[in-house]
Amino acid sequence: MDYNRLAELLFPSIDKTPEDYEAMYPERDLPEGAKVTRLGPSPTGFIHLGNLYGALIDERLAHQSGGTFYLRIEDTDDKRYVEGAVETVISSLRFFGINFDEGASEDGDKGAYGPYYQSNRGEIYQCFVKKLVQEGKAYPCFLTEDELAEIRAEQESAKVTTGIYGEYASKSRNLTYEEIEANINEGKPYVIRLKSTGTGNVPSEELKYIKVEDAIRGTVSMPENFQDVVILKATGIPTYHFAHVVDDHLMRTTHVVRGEEWLMSLPIHVELFEKMGWEPPTYCHTAVLMKIDDENGNKRKLSKRKDPELSLDYYRNEGYHPEAVKEYLLTILNSNFEEWRMANPDTPADQFLFTTDKMSSGGALFDLNKLNDVSKDVLLKIPAAELTKFMIEWAREFRPEILPLFESDPEYLTRILDLGRDGKKPRKDLIYAKQIFEFISYFYDDYFRIEATIPENVSDEDAVEILTRYLETYDHSDDQSQWFEKIRQIADSMGYALRPKDYKKNPDDYKGHVGHVSEVIRIAIMGRSQSPDVWEIQQILGEERTVERVKALIV
Repeated sequence: MDYNRLAELLFPSIDKTPEDYEAMYPERDLPEGAKVTRLGPSPTGFIHLGNLYGALIDERLAHQSGGTFYLRIEDTDDKRYVEGAVETVISSLRFFGINFDEGASEDGDKGAYGPYYQSNRGEIYQCFVKKLVQEGKAYPCFLTEDELAEIRAEQESAKVTTGIYGEYASKSRNLTYEEIEANINEGKPYVIRLKSTGTGNVPSEELKYIKVEDAIRGTVSMPENFQDVVILKATGIPTYHFAHVVDDHLMRTTHVVRGEEWLMSLPIHVELFEKMGWEPPTYCHTAVLMKIDDENGNKRKLSKRKDPELSLDYYRNEGYHPEAVKEYLLTILNSNFEEWRMANPDTPADQFLFTTDKMSSGGALFDLNKLNDVSKDVLLKIPAAELTKFMIEWAREFRPEILPLFESDPEYLTRILDLGRDGKKPRKDLIYAKQIFEFISYFYDDYFRIEATIPENVSDEDAVEILTRYLETYDHSDDQSQWFEKIRQIADSMGYALRPKDYKKNPDDYKGHVGHVSEVIRIAIMGRSQSPDVWEIQQILGEERTVERVKALIV
């Protein structure tokens, strides 16, 4: 077979050479040890936690080393394309502080290694497929769907591995030039297959293995590929296997972060790199994101159908601060992050030195409750004024009906959010925007509701009396100690113990204790039996609103 002649027959319009593209995309001018990483999503319109999980690894590896992080859109499957999906990817990741140095952007390609949409790189792929044909490493396959189905049925009957390889590939592999030319002239569709050098269906002791150093899993040993996989479809569009090999080489990617589901394809990718004569990147196969199933208590993979928290939209809708989500993911990603955080409580998370060798190769357990705990700590370190801006932007997008409340008096909201955050034991009860608004809604008259009932050992008559006396003695200028002393006087004069332990010790001697009296006042002002410090809340509400609420409950 004259392979050069065959290559010209198959790719008559491809006039560039691999050397042309090597010159067009030279080695990057980066510091020694700098890593080049990429995120390569399909534009399906659904961006999930796994995308952010991988992107955070990509971003940390690149930027900690002085390297480059780029976005490549893997859109060779036009059936899965969703309009606006690319913009969704970019805006969602930007919200979480993941920014790309180059690649696809909302304003088109940015960078010298594009096009960054695989659908715009057709001639590049065909040039390198042509090279493989010239070297006798790839061939056209004219097998029809019916013929492929027959081969599969025969293999299943014989209980052998399905696919096109060995004797099942011989019909296509052994076509003469004239036969190939005749098929093309007749308009028969064809694909281009890799001519694998592996051997299939041999005894296990005769299997040949590849060894790959995975940055997360260490040495990975797997049987070599023996399938003549399709590398170029009948449409002239490459398969993912071939496209990513060409792109990662020409874009000079050093580290490929992807899910463990791609491990099974690793032998194919290793063989493709070998046949192209290129050094493969370092692969980093991440663990699957798992959760504890609420029904049976077992671990299972996060599901798009069952688990709303898989979608990044969930965290934006609920109003999780991006720094909280990122910090929580770091606790999953690196086993030493929490220890580092304890030693560096006030250091920004991006100062943590992320490394792949501290990543788990088993299932990464996602726990929403743990995220909430992390979020409490993270929000405590964010200044209240900054939280106010975050709440306003969240309301603008997801709760426009409450936006006027925030925008009309942002200083008021800042005082609310700053409540109880000072001192040795600061409050940690702010988690995410939706929960925060529910927590503080009583500060806004339109959302103020009496939700709690007065303590059982306080009669309705006593409750009215407590509030009446409270108003008679109320002075908004009282400091906290003066304010509480007046409550103590009310409690004492009405037969309530000044100390809860006195009431507990001798319950028959008292109606209740001072805490029950305070609770009646709390409910009148906040509508709830539990809240931060009542005196501080009154200072924020102001005298007029405080008095009005107490009066309203008396009536």
